[in-house]
Amino acid sequence: MRIAVVALGKIGLPLAVQFADQGHEVIGVDVNQTVVDLVNAGTEPFPGEAHLQQKLSELVPAGRLRATTDYAEAVPGADAVVIVVPLFVNDATWEPDFGWMDAATRSLAEHLTPGTLVSYETTLPVGTTRGRWKPMIEEVSGLTEGEDFHLVFSPERVLTGRVFADLRKYPKLVGGLSAEGARRAVEFYESVLEFDERPDLARANGVWDMGSAEASEMAKLAETTYRDVNIGLANQFALYADQVGVDVYAVIDACNSQPFSHIHRPGIAVGGHCIPVYPRLYLSTDHDAEIVRTARLLNASMPERLVEQAAGVLGDLSGLRAVVLGAAYRGGVKETAFSGVFATVEALEARGAEVLVHDPLYTDDELARFGWTAYHLGEPADLAIVQADHADYKALGSDAIPGVRLVVDGRNVTEADRWVGTPRLVIGAGGAR
Repeated sequence: MRIAVVALGKIGLPLAVQFADQGHEVIGVDVNQTVVDLVNAGTEPFPGEAHLQQKLSELVPAGRLRATTDYAEAVPGADAVVIVVPLFVNDATWEPDFGWMDAATRSLAEHLTPGTLVSYETTLPVGTTRGRWKPMIEEVSGLTEGEDFHLVFSPERVLTGRVFADLRKYPKLVGGLSAEGARRAVEFYESVLEFDERPDLARANGVWDMGSAEASEMAKLAETTYRDVNIGLANQFALYADQVGVDVYAVIDACNSQPFSHIHRPGIAVGGHCIPVYPRLYLSTDHDAEIVRTARLLNASMPERLVEQAAGVLGDLSGLRAVVLGAAYRGGVKETAFSGVFATVEALEARGAEVLVHDPLYTDDELARFGWTAYHLGEPADLAIVQADHADYKALGSDAIPGVRLVVDGRNVTEADRWVGTPRLVIGAGGAR
């Protein structure tokens, strides 16, 4: 097949590589000329994705994968077009911002030719495929969905850094606007993906037809919103455990010892492109989902709450030197999307602290681009707040931060015996210890 992949980001490029690796001709489209040039040179434009560089080095010279900024070069004559363009959410209104996706959809529709399967993989509010993309593509292209082309929604269900493994591990969900569209989508994805055996599943691992685009849209939102709500519940338990002097981790381990409980771990922040965003996409169409809204608001408030706890121990933070350990949103991942570092720095600065940021994955210059002063281990500080669970921080102790008067561990990653003599406040562990 001839396949076009629109947007060669951290999900789109591995997808394009996966399709090409299965023997198909793939053209990737991206608005960023630098990304296009790097892909055409067989060089990964971003680090950290397992096996990506190796596969690019094989597929690009073989002529199986190339990139362009021109939709007219990629879309006409394609058997399938897969769209992985980012969808943003307005921080103030929590409404989706379709700007980039609208532009990409119009561009592909201008060059769409009959017989093409169009699949959206970007997570969407329920009803978007049918209510927004179908009429837009039909209007611009002059073609009729269900007759001249087929439109489906098939969400990505992978994590950056392990995309190729996740593509094999999890069922591929598809939902069409018609039975024929769904059939075409199942046929397409079965030809570009391979699946691991999963005896734990009720049905065979592979491509699962969800029956409609709406069911497929909701499935992706539901599985991610579940995680946000679960973490919100864990954070609520942790806040209460601190009040009553109980170790919430012992409680959670006890609860999860039977199969009907699966409580997640509390933490200072929920970051990344998915978990903080998709609940808001869900809320954009289900305005009555108060449980979802409450959990999202609680999780967003955690950096401020932990800074407040630090002030409760140290008193006035004005003039104190505070270091935030971890710019990344999670350990081992060089990505700051919706990271708790932003709210943590803001909360500390609002109390008059001098704030520095440390992260073993980022250079001083990279941290400076965010407007932060880099902290180096061995420099004095009054307060340390662990924001990311990097492996390096597990071995960290009070000797690495001379003069530290309090460490707030927002990820329960530090070890108590390394902080003897320094008050250590671990989220949900029952208070300072």
